[in-house]
Amino acid sequence: MFNADHLATALRDRRYLRTTWPWRAAGYLSITGVIVLPLAFVLWLLLIPWLVAGRNLVHGTTPELVVLLLMALGAALIATFSPLVALPLAALERQRLRMIDARPLVAPHRISATNPLTLFGHESTWRAVLYAVVLALFAPPVLMLAGVLISLEATLLFSPWVAEWNLGDLTIEGGPASIPFTLLGIVLIPVWLYLIGGLAAVHGALARRLLGSGGDGLRDQLTEVSQSRARLADAFDAERRRIERDLHDGAQHRLTSLTLHLGMARLDLPEDSPAAAPLGQAHDQAKELMVVLRDLIHGIRPQTLGDVGLAAALWELAASSPVPVTVEAPDTIGRLPERVETTAYFVAAEALTNVARHAHATSAQVRLTRSGDGVVLEIQDDGRGGADPAAGSGLTGLADRVAAADGRLLLASPAGGPTLLRVEL
Repeated sequence: MFNADHLATALRDRRYLRTTWPWRAAGYLSITGVIVLPLAFVLWLLLIPWLVAGRNLVHGTTPELVVLLLMALGAALIATFSPLVALPLAALERQRLRMIDARPLVAPHRISATNPLTLFGHESTWRAVLYAVVLALFAPPVLMLAGVLISLEATLLFSPWVAEWNLGDLTIEGGPASIPFTLLGIVLIPVWLYLIGGLAAVHGALARRLLGSGGDGLRDQLTEVSQSRARLADAFDAERRRIERDLHDGAQHRLTSLTLHLGMARLDLPEDSPAAAPLGQAHDQAKELMVVLRDLIHGIRPQTLGDVGLAAALWELAASSPVPVTVEAPDTIGRLPERVETTAYFVAAEALTNVARHAHATSAQVRLTRSGDGVVLEIQDDGRGGADPAAGSGLTGLADRVAAADGRLLLASPAGGPTLLRVEL
């Protein structure tokens, strides 16, 4: 089964001639000819003064004033109005490209309705202008050559039915004597179909290169991948909050009630009763389980993080660390987007856990600072260093979590220390 998703792939398959790809390529080039004729006419009309001035310079004469004025007018018109022509042409080309390329080609940017002048500041606008200029300059002669070749092919195919035809030193006289020319035309059909396909593929590649988000559409695909990854991270955070809420509002309250009832029964039961010891043991285990459940809920999403913010949660995290930790988190940072706060908190928690387990450190520092529209979190310790993401230290998972929040993680951990983990969100 033939499943090529674009013409360039189809051309490399031996079944190309038995598919619809050659005719789709021919239709694509035919529509190109219809589009490019008025565009080329206007552009060449504006370029005439420049051609006249160039001819004058070649002959050693100075261009006349009217020619210079027309040159300036043409340049001003191209600079001012070319985006207004090129952008609709680019939008049409992205739709038309589906004839020969099923891969999506997304517009690199959208024009602001409140300030349309911003389109002049986009690189993609001028790439669209470049595409329009290249199309207007080179498409007409290429399509004219293709038209001549098609006419030659038609002449060869129908040579027995045409009158005398001179092709340079070769003369086609018509009639049965021209049957060899018809056979030659039949043999050349695959050549012309491949030529048409190659020409359309080159045009499509140029369009994809200039009209996409920086080239071959890879950036569009990566954008969608990162958006999907962010949505997945948000879904995990929402599910974690649901579990934390169910544990806090359901299991913890019921366990608290059970512990209270066990304590009351323990008070009412005589100490010399055979059930006193098992009841006391059950009461103690229930209290221990409350501590475990509280720590579990706190690990899912600390209440301080949701109620007060990241800075307070970092202070609380430092207070519970077995390694002495100092925190620098000014109150002026304020509240941050939930994804940023959650990511930063769990990165700090995992990093401090690694410090306590592996670094052999005597102290650590946590610094939270503003950086433009985002924040920077740094965790530094005075341990032995040598942290290696490939050694299963959890750094790879941290990097994945940071990347899902559209940030990046940097690590400096020379042998002998110190280790600095920097997260930019």
